[in-house]
Amino acid sequence: MTFADPYFLLLFIGVPVLAYVYYRKHWIQTGAVRFSSITVLNRLRPSPKQQLRHILFILRLAALTLVIIAFARPQSSYKEEEVETEGIDIILAMDISSSMNTMDFNPLNRLETAKVVAADFIKGRKNDRIGLVVFSGRSYTQCPLTLDYGILLTFLKQINIGMIEDGTAIGMAIATASNRLRESKAKSKVIILLTDGQNNRGELDPPTAAQIAQALTIKIYTIGVGSQGVAMYPVDDPVFGRRMVPVQVNIDEETLQNIADITGGKYFRATDEKKLKSIFEEISQMEKTKIELKAYTRYAELFEWFALPALIILLLEVVLANTIFRKIP
Repeated sequence: MTFADPYFLLLFIGVPVLAYVYYRKHWIQTGAVRFSSITVLNRLRPSPKQQLRHILFILRLAALTLVIIAFARPQSSYKEEEVETEGIDIILAMDISSSMNTMDFNPLNRLETAKVVAADFIKGRKNDRIGLVVFSGRSYTQCPLTLDYGILLTFLKQINIGMIEDGTAIGMAIATASNRLRESKAKSKVIILLTDGQNNRGELDPPTAAQIAQALTIKIYTIGVGSQGVAMYPVDDPVFGRRMVPVQVNIDEETLQNIADITGGKYFRATDEKKLKSIFEEISQMEKTKIELKAYTRYAELFEWFALPALIILLLEVVLANTIFRKIP
């Protein structure tokens, strides 16, 4: 509750003043009558009328209090908001080829690290539809565009190396992701492509696929995942068990840069988990959803809820003063 004219509340200063004046008049300034003995007077008890003689003043103070509040114009208020959003449609295209099992993002391999970082990215979005495409030798849609981030995160957890025949079909991944965004009406359509290798499979080469995406006004952010030089790769030996062997990190950065340039996106290189997180954070900042809020405040006058009881109490005080508590001159 708010007050339209709160300065009237300063009149409350007079309420305790009136109470103090009344107190001095009726309890302190008392008269005295001499009696030879007050034994009989001590036996007398005040009548109910005498016990309630101060109720008139109490009613008057209550009426005055309510009138002051009414003058201050109490109001109830509530706010309404209109939210206008321009969402972004995003497809995460993730490489699940066997090379994503390389252990240069300790303690997890490249794929598991990418899944953790991608999950944080998804949780940080609002009002954006996000889908998931996975690829290796072929590509397919793991989850179509959705606002249900819970089911999307479930599908993200379920992807594993070996789900599709091995290889790296970057061009087909872009084509599959672009097809999912083809009929999108969003103000911004984005593909985040994450891979650690070179295109060696598929019927469509990456530059051609990028041109198709560009024609559909789709922006592609490419991320090359892997450390520099040599990394350790786990090999399961039937005799000696699992062992780690060194492998050369081969990421076709030139092609990934070309894809980003064609579509107006950007190429990133993630050499560790920290760098990968910062890349997703940077993309999240560049692709922000536009949200506009229009707030309206509505007020309802409440003074009658105080003025009417004040009038009733005042009338009651007048009636009692002229009937039960009437003073004889």
